[in-house]
Amino acid sequence: MPEGGPAPKAFATEAFASLRPLFAPRTVAIVGASSDPSRIGGRPIAAMRAAGFTGTLLPVNPNRAEIQGLPAYPAISALPFVPEAAIVALPAALAEAAVTELAALGVGALVLFSAGFAEVGEAGAAAQARVAALARAAGMRLLGPNTLGLFDARIGWFATFTASLDSFRPLPGRIGIASQSGAFGTHLFAAAAGRGLGTPVCVTTGNEADVTLGEAIGWLAADPGIDVIAVSAEGIRKPEAFLAALAAARALRKPVVILKVGKSRLGAGAARSHTAAIAGDDRVFSAVLEEEGALRASSAEQLLDFAYAATPRIYPAANTLGVLTVSGGAGVLIADEAESLGLPMPPLPAAAQAALKSALPFAAPANPVDCTAQVFNEPALIGRFAEAMVAEGGYRSVLAFFSQTGGSPTIAPGLRAALAAVRARFPDRLYALSVIAPPERVRDYEADGFLVFPEPARAVAALDAMGRLGAAFAAAPAPRLPLPAVTLPPAAPNEAQAKRLLADAGIAVVPERVTTTADEAAAAAAALGYPVVMKLLSPDILHKTEIGGVLLGLASEAAVRDGYAALLSRARAAGAARLDGVIVAREIKGGVECILGIKRDPLFGPVALFGLGGIFVEIQGDVVLHRCPFDEATARKMIGAVRGVPLLQGARGRKPADIPALARMLSRLSRFAAAAGERLSAIDLNPVLVLPEGEGAFAADALIEIGN
Repeated sequence: MPEGGPAPKAFATEAFASLRPLFAPRTVAIVGASSDPSRIGGRPIAAMRAAGFTGTLLPVNPNRAEIQGLPAYPAISALPFVPEAAIVALPAALAEAAVTELAALGVGALVLFSAGFAEVGEAGAAAQARVAALARAAGMRLLGPNTLGLFDARIGWFATFTASLDSFRPLPGRIGIASQSGAFGTHLFAAAAGRGLGTPVCVTTGNEADVTLGEAIGWLAADPGIDVIAVSAEGIRKPEAFLAALAAARALRKPVVILKVGKSRLGAGAARSHTAAIAGDDRVFSAVLEEEGALRASSAEQLLDFAYAATPRIYPAANTLGVLTVSGGAGVLIADEAESLGLPMPPLPAAAQAALKSALPFAAPANPVDCTAQVFNEPALIGRFAEAMVAEGGYRSVLAFFSQTGGSPTIAPGLRAALAAVRARFPDRLYALSVIAPPERVRDYEADGFLVFPEPARAVAALDAMGRLGAAFAAAPAPRLPLPAVTLPPAAPNEAQAKRLLADAGIAVVPERVTTTADEAAAAAAALGYPVVMKLLSPDILHKTEIGGVLLGLASEAAVRDGYAALLSRARAAGAARLDGVIVAREIKGGVECILGIKRDPLFGPVALFGLGGIFVEIQGDVVLHRCPFDEATARKMIGAVRGVPLLQGARGRKPADIPALARMLSRLSRFAAAAGERLSAIDLNPVLVLPEGEGAFAADALIEIGN
């Protein structure tokens, strides 16, 4: 192999080092090379020659002795040495033979442009499986098929045929792009370039026969020249690699911002469990991103907003927002957006407000601090107001709204000087301006260290996102938790059996007994203490309340006996072929109803759900999700994250509920689910009755679903 070419990159971690021949090769064969720089087989050669790629390019084409000024080779077998990487730009019918030859030759990495594989049907999927097996057996990393390729402009490596390079060139910068979709990934590159954002590395993974989106994220996380990773996702293959990549990025304090399409919920077949019906796939994905310290964007514009906001590498862990504005209306808009996101905007201290009021009597100096347009008549006031906000308000993020006046050639110089002086004194804060100005004026503000957004609500969302990153980066790693010994039965247990199984794992359930006669029911009620609840126990009756299969408030032996007869009659009327008995349980009053559940996600394993609710929880949708297992501290955070948490904290004169007992139950349920293995499909504890502080929390109903 010839000497020279770009040197391999240094890595912060070696976890994704097998991708080096793909991302930083020094010798490259182009199979299906074209003399026409506008064709798929010609574009990579033209782009690399224009970018000054210093490695060796080896075009392969049986019909040309020379291609774009380079010696060409008639076949793969004619190559003078084994290249580190290869690009295949052939029809699918010819690609498989080329991959076979390249694998046998010992090529380290392959970019397979060819379409016509798994995306077109069963025959294509079979061909893709064969190609993947060939690469795997040879230890050759494969990007694609059906990929638009990748580029690293820093070394002139352009293994791509994207037409976006006809209009845009990658700008210097420290944002990397990873996308499953080639067209959308390069759309992001072009949009970023149009905004002046530097994205020197872009990789599109296509069908992911081998290299996945997670591995691409991992490579970018390990790259010391990349600080921010912008991702477009459609689905996740190899979830372990995806999670490992997010963990690597988080450990290195590198933001990962993901735009995921395909928001779907589980089908009606899963609706037997409240948990499965509520915890749709997309909500699980969002929960996983939050746990791993990654951001989820709602649009391509927001994806680039968040990536842009991360470029100063300031992530305020205990984020608060101070707002300086020349417009009262804009201040209200900003405050509304901050409140909707949960970004605190505490007021300035009273003494600071009084001082600003004395300087400008008609100012509104609380927060937002409305300094009015008068500051443009008295430029010294701008610095005074801004410094008071930062020095005395202590805000970790600061947003100033100046609109088009910030772009005025007569006003901007003084404004820049005043703001730059404040930033120089407090460089650890995150500063943003909402300004409408010519591009050169925006670049001036950015050069001074300010983020610039034309629309203030976008700025608020970006500043809030940076605070969430800071909190994630500052958080301690999750502890390793001991798991209980769990042996699931061969088939789904009935309610009583489910409760016994959970009770063995330390999950408190309402005291109850299973009875098969009226005499047993009466004896159970006497032992448990009146009043009692009675419920049908039958695998044929999934929703007992709908047929009157639950009786409440039975306060005497006669009521219990009559209730027993009524329940049997209702079971027969409902067509229940199997009846395991009647549950008699102590009636617990005065508790707050909650739902706790588990759903096994096909990608991320068991996921716990918490919400308030009883039977209306599906309608309210006020739930929080987290992968299992987790500790009691995490469980308490989940409980505090639901909108209805004031009901547990003692709203409207109620006694505070026993949140510690509830958190203990939720954590133990998560550990039970993690220990139960892949046969566990779902668990519902609904309702869980949470009594006043110190009195405990008890599961009143339980459903465990078991798969094959």
